[in-house]
Amino acid sequence: MAALHVLDDYYLAITALITVGYQLSFFAIAYTCKFDKLTDFAGGSNFIILAIVTISLSHHHQSRQLVVTLFLIAWAVRLTSFLFFRILKTGKDDRFDEMRQKFFPFLGFWILQMLWVWTVSLPVTVLNSPAVTRYPQHSFGTGRDIVGIVMYSIGLMMETVSDAQKYRFRSKHDSQAVCDKGLFAVSRHPNYFGEIIVHFAIYMIAVSSAADGFVRGQAYKALYATILGPFFLTFLLLFVSGISLSERPKAKARYESGNNWQGYKRWLDRTSVLIPFPPQLYEKMPTILKRTVFLEFPMYVFDPKKHSSAPPPERTVSEGRGEPVESSRDDSPQSGEEQLI
Repeated sequence: MAALHVLDDYYLAITALITVGYQLSFFAIAYTCKFDKLTDFAGGSNFIILAIVTISLSHHHQSRQLVVTLFLIAWAVRLTSFLFFRILKTGKDDRFDEMRQKFFPFLGFWILQMLWVWTVSLPVTVLNSPAVTRYPQHSFGTGRDIVGIVMYSIGLMMETVSDAQKYRFRSKHDSQAVCDKGLFAVSRHPNYFGEIIVHFAIYMIAVSSAADGFVRGQAYKALYATILGPFFLTFLLLFVSGISLSERPKAKARYESGNNWQGYKRWLDRTSVLIPFPPQLYEKMPTILKRTVFLEFPMYVFDPKKHSSAPPPERTVSEGRGEPVESSRDDSPQSGEEQLI
């Protein structure tokens, strides 16, 4: 049976309409009720809906299509489940404290979430579209497919394990503790690194038909163009809603509250911001390599002299050892979980 043509040959319009309608529905609930518990659920479940809709309309259920569709669904189910569980435990999302009461800033977040879902879904959307499935497809299992499966497995494992490690650490330690164990000993954001790997892996598998010459013409160009999805995700995590909202603000809060700043700074100095790397080597690495190869951009770095008007944390002498340590304060803020989009 031929694939159904809905609005266009690439399913771009139908997936955009579904995404806008779905996100606006949840926005109306969230803004009216000042309710945070469905925000991340709305984003993650939207991926699942787009994957199911496009594979259902396709009517061409070849192995490569099924694999990338199931990979996207599996990733979205895991992410949605974890974030929904976490918000049920925490009760609210601190990201919205400054915008929850403001219509347009709050709507801006939901528009960004629409772009995130629709754009990151592009490799699966286009692969399932009539423009691509009308071409004969080669058998699944090429070298590119295998590399994609390996990358996806590594990325999903890193996301899952790091989220669990961070949640368990925060459950057992107070706000002064620095989560520098497990994957967080080699990366300050291993969950983000895993997420990036997952979506480049999905793209690698999806583009295989074009790369091996089985899809031609505009469909060939369209499949390659879906690399916009993983690149857009990487851009968001690096500069918009991920690392940029975590690095300098958390360091500033630690410093100004005297909340184990020295321990936190040591972790910052020794640990790669994104790409996993041995801390013993990263600590000695030249700054130029940290800023370029390892993506630790200046916008992430907290310099007390430039970014804070607060005095240095008070230091007292520890009993028995005579070594200066930071004094702790009872009103030190919780650093919170790593915020995902």
